[in-house]
Amino acid sequence: MSKNKAAFWMFVLLLLSYVVNAMDRQIFSILATDVRRDLSLTVPQVGFAATIFTLGIGVAGLPTGYLMRVMSRKNVATVGLMLFSVATYMTAYVQGLPDLLLYRFISGLGEAMQLTALLAIGTTYFYKHRAVAASSLNFTFGIGAIIGPNLGAAILSASGWKMPLIVFGVLGAVVLVPILIFVKTWFTEAKASDDNKEQTVVDSEEGLADSIWSRKPVILALATVFAGFAIYSYLGLYPTYLREALGFTPKQAGFAVSFYGFGALLSLIGGYLGDRFDYRKVLFGALVVSAISGGMLFSGLEKSLTLHSIFSFVFGGAISGFVYSNLSAGVIKSVKRLYASQASGLFVTSLYVPAAFTGYILGALKESIGWTTAGIIMVSGCAIIAGILSILSGQSDKKRA
Repeated sequence: MSKNKAAFWMFVLLLLSYVVNAMDRQIFSILATDVRRDLSLTVPQVGFAATIFTLGIGVAGLPTGYLMRVMSRKNVATVGLMLFSVATYMTAYVQGLPDLLLYRFISGLGEAMQLTALLAIGTTYFYKHRAVAASSLNFTFGIGAIIGPNLGAAILSASGWKMPLIVFGVLGAVVLVPILIFVKTWFTEAKASDDNKEQTVVDSEEGLADSIWSRKPVILALATVFAGFAIYSYLGLYPTYLREALGFTPKQAGFAVSFYGFGALLSLIGGYLGDRFDYRKVLFGALVVSAISGGMLFSGLEKSLTLHSIFSFVFGGAISGFVYSNLSAGVIKSVKRLYASQASGLFVTSLYVPAAFTGYILGALKESIGWTTAGIIMVSGCAIIAGILSILSGQSDKKRA
């Protein structure tokens, strides 16, 4: 087997572990209504619990980027996998809001370690196809986002809200073993430049930022903040909205939300278009579609499961398949290859730290102005702001030219 083919299959194995990550992320929002009733929580409280894991992801994002200077990417990824799997398992045994928030936060720390390491591995080794490498992560997230809500809802109906968390937590240990055996460090620890690529890299990096704190990566990071608000307003409380405002059953809510995962499968197309054309224009168009479809999802859609599934697919395809893929790759593309790990950490932090509070904010807005208006503000409004920022990030290129 050639080296590149071996690298491809090792990356596939790592991506399989990211499917488990996605399943862990998606399951709690389906269980939120049952957890809220069992622990006597308010909607803002359970909304905060639904999204606080992103605070753990964001807090660990930048430090993980720097951690990979002293620790192998493979070890960072596997430690992250173990951490979020154990935290998911322990969430089944919480007694109240404080320990619920703690385990959700810890699961985010582990997910950040895994995500940041996988982004660095893929975009460093497959340097000429960075957007596709980054989007492949979101493609596998889509698979987990399809499996997680449906499987979780089925287990919930059969045995209560604790068992899905236990099952998903154990899955992490199952996928860990083949990673330890088959994934080699020559692939995961590929350097920023090697003997046979060095000149090509130098030539292609003219004009790229020497720091993640330069103007362009910072503007793209701000766009990521607002895109994160839109994404996690949907992921955090949309299933609760379906169940409590529209009267959907857990299985119906899980079915509708799983179509977001089908939309995320468009990530490879989104990544390809971002590599082929100006990714900022791709971002703007996708964010406009996200704003329209996301607003429709919180408008009731005649309480039709079919319509909610269709618009979840459109929203998922636009914001996960195109926006996430090109923002993650865009932040990394804006800096020199030497800073890829730090750039992946910047993206993770920008997306997930602010997103931690979206569930609480949306829940609080719902209490005062209702689900529909609150959803449109948090999803549509934030998507439009992210689109404007993505276009503004290109102004630095024009000024330099």
